[in-house]
Amino acid sequence: MASTRFTLAWKRTGRYGDDLAAFLRAEGYVVSRINPVRISAYGKSKLMRTKTDKMDAKLIADYCATQTPPPWNPPSVFRPELQSLSRYLNELKSARTREINRSKTGIPSQAVRRSIQEHIDFLDEKIKQVEGEIKQLAKDNDEHREQLELLVSIPGISTTTAVKILAELPDLSSFPQARHLASYAGLCPRQHQSGSSVRKKPRLSKTGNPYLREAFYMPAVCVMRGNNPLLQPFIHRMRSEGRKPIVIIGAVMRRLLHIAYGVLKTGKPYDPNYLSGSLSTVFLSMKRRVD
Repeated sequence: MASTRFTLAWKRTGRYGDDLAAFLRAEGYVVSRINPVRISAYGKSKLMRTKTDKMDAKLIADYCATQTPPPWNPPSVFRPELQSLSRYLNELKSARTREINRSKTGIPSQAVRRSIQEHIDFLDEKIKQVEGEIKQLAKDNDEHREQLELLVSIPGISTTTAVKILAELPDLSSFPQARHLASYAGLCPRQHQSGSSVRKKPRLSKTGNPYLREAFYMPAVCVMRGNNPLLQPFIHRMRSEGRKPIVIIGAVMRRLLHIAYGVLKTGKPYDPNYLSGSLSTVFLSMKRRVD
């Protein structure tokens, strides 16, 4: 039984396959979870023109047999709980922002304004409750409490942001290098160049975990304001080259993700002097990816 392999092509639409994957793995099967985009591209490479459930099953089996995808390791009990709370907190804050904006549109009905304010007060209470549950959950787990402390040691990353990052990070052992994690988050530059006539502006691929990518946006904005001296030369150089602010923010987001990967991998807090001797190499490497 242990030699039998199952490959599950997961989708972003829900967690319906989580329990099945966990059950099969507990029964001794080797389970691999594959992005369906990979399966689709594999089918196109074989010039498949027919799509049925039977053909899809054969395609997945062929992919599993020929490509030998890595086995899936289930996350700790802590991570799904933290992820659910973190995403729910984001939804509550978004709903609160919408209601506040609605209240400022000059609604003539007093009853509607009162109802909106009651909803805002309710959302404030729920946000406070969920934030308390997140803090308590982090305190109850020694390993993840240490990881939160490591992330907070990075200038620009607050406790709230550290929780978002930790909630969305998969097992780092699945990513041999920081650039692989950047690809998972969709923070890799996408280039489109052909010959000398086609040269589109590079942009973030955004093909990856949107929650993890979003978690690095506000830290990057804070770093742009000068609260991480290590990255200031890099930011100044990009500005002097005429880079657009959104391009610089994307590059800083990627760099912060690399730093987060480093502190979590090494288990050591952020050290501003660690890269001081090789900043030119780091910036040159990043410039090549952005250009």
